[in-house]
Amino acid sequence: MRVVQGEFENMNIPKFPTRTNTGGVSGGIVEQVAFHRTELAVILSLYGRMVAAGEWRDYGISCLREVAVFAVFRRSAEMPLYRIEKRPKLRMKQGLYAVVGTDGQVLKRGHDLKSVLHVLERKLIRAVD
Repeated sequence: MRVVQGEFENMNIPKFPTRTNTGGVSGGIVEQVAFHRTELAVILSLYGRMVAAGEWRDYGISCLREVAVFAVFRRSAEMPLYRIEKRPKLRMKQGLYAVVGTDGQVLKRGHDLKSVLHVLERKLIRAVD
């Protein structure tokens, strides 16, 4: 695993080497973006609370070349309710993290994962009768 240091103080962006599927001709290595375990701890903490509240039921993680995605599902056979995305190329511009809704609309984007996930935590707050 190779860790790329960002310009922010405690920002490590892990990139994992994988083989390309080029038919065996070149066999080059492609870098993948992945969530760090501290980032996953924050995301899975929110996920656990939402599962306990009965809002979410399943999740999927994708580590691609330019983006890492944590997708949240209500049922495993449908489109994701929300996607939590990590895009290192946007870390100096709009922010490294984004929460994307079902229709593809960006609900919140920023540099701090906890503040970006705050848009989803509002779903836990309910009026008690």
